[in-house]
Amino acid sequence: MSDGLNTGTPTFRPEQFTDPDAALARVREIYDTHCADLRARFQAFARGTADPGRIHRTYPYVEIVTDRSTRVDTRLSYGFVPGPGVYRTTITRPDLFAAYYRHQFDQLLKNHGVPLTVGVSRQPIPIHFAFADGLHVEGDLDPERLKRLRDHFDVPDLAHMDDAIVNGTHEVPPGEPQPLALFTAPRVDYSLHRLRHYTATPPERFQNFVLFTNYQFYIDQFVRLGHEMMAKADHPATRAYRSQYTAFVEPGDHVTFNANLTSDGPRGTRAARLPQMPAYHLMREGHSGITMVNIGVGPSNAKTITDHIAVLRPHAWIMLGHCAGLRNSQRLGDYVLAHAYVRDDHVLDADLPTWVPIPALAEIQQALEQAVSRTTGLSGYDLKSIMRTGTVATIDNRNWELRDHSEPVQRFSQSRAVALDMESATIAANGFRFRVPYGTLLCVSDKPLHGEIKLPGMADRFYRERVDQHLQIGILTMELLRAQEQGQLHSRKLRSFHEAAFL
Repeated sequence: MSDGLNTGTPTFRPEQFTDPDAALARVREIYDTHCADLRARFQAFARGTADPGRIHRTYPYVEIVTDRSTRVDTRLSYGFVPGPGVYRTTITRPDLFAAYYRHQFDQLLKNHGVPLTVGVSRQPIPIHFAFADGLHVEGDLDPERLKRLRDHFDVPDLAHMDDAIVNGTHEVPPGEPQPLALFTAPRVDYSLHRLRHYTATPPERFQNFVLFTNYQFYIDQFVRLGHEMMAKADHPATRAYRSQYTAFVEPGDHVTFNANLTSDGPRGTRAARLPQMPAYHLMREGHSGITMVNIGVGPSNAKTITDHIAVLRPHAWIMLGHCAGLRNSQRLGDYVLAHAYVRDDHVLDADLPTWVPIPALAEIQQALEQAVSRTTGLSGYDLKSIMRTGTVATIDNRNWELRDHSEPVQRFSQSRAVALDMESATIAANGFRFRVPYGTLLCVSDKPLHGEIKLPGMADRFYRERVDQHLQIGILTMELLRAQEQGQLHSRKLRSFHEAAFL
């Protein structure tokens, strides 16, 4: 074990495993032991009952070593390393990521036929991250102990939390292992704590299929639907469908259980004040339900929340929002299915250069179009009467109309854009960057170039007529995607030349 006070704490030597469950069990043992020791020593320090000395506990790691290029199923986009070498990643929160880690371990063992090594890394566990419930450790300290905190415990260090691996800019120092995962353990822990702050729900509640919206109207309808799904149903078909979802969770971690599955009453308290980007969760076994987040308006929020949700490795995220229609042939209430993006949002320029294309993903596009068709009853050529597939331009200036807009309008026309918003390209670009399948279905709520600007009366009528249907389409899309095989949904389009093996 690394340096520090080791009294009463076992020393874990590197050990090889050919069984994914056994490897996961050892990861959990190391992580739980080290975190429990950190918590105990911090609590004694906070009470003033012991001087802990210098405490240094570290994350577990998983490593694979191969000396040959193994032939793998070329249809898969993950689960294998790109060539001979040593590959390693640090691991956190095996309680939260147990199914995910087990699947990654299993794929590596099957594809390469060599054991996995589990051991203790040199990467410190910051004391804040040893408390998975998001405890603010400084709040338990008097001023004198607060000044001494860094003398005794490791604290979060941004040098170990960057996105160089996912950005494709990580350079491996000579003699060091290559990355096995897209995120290091401290980077994951950082985002898990930020998620609780921004959404007022713990990361354990997030589901693998995520809807983003920029309007509270969608959230209001999602909440109504969530409570309806949890209500007792008499009709067998309705009861069977509702029983797919186990609970509905609102900010503050207020849980309403499905009355078709249990007699348990609600648990927890709703947040007295909504957070910056409240999240709501229609839960299903295996985290296969639907999370919906109101990201508000603007590309900054869109980047912030997707930066953090990405560490949960969701299977898909989709933007459902409003947009300005740019074509005279469009009507208020028409849908826009994005198949390309103009990135005028700028918040990702340093992480993902604007010359990088953001491709449409066939699996997402087909599910969205199928959901629109089923929900509206239109198909084929008739579907074009309410939905247009085209380029969406995303900008960072909501009041672009109030300046001389001849230049941006010319650019939008040259790009063949059919819609304009402030979030969609950001969410799609971050999906591309983080290897999370993405898509966009917008609804035209105004046409500023044609004199139909967004005014209260027009907006109220529009919201009443379209929000419910739009949300139904989004939920049906996620259910269609859930039915697909995981390997099919995670497209090879999202993977780079020398890709980390973990999904």
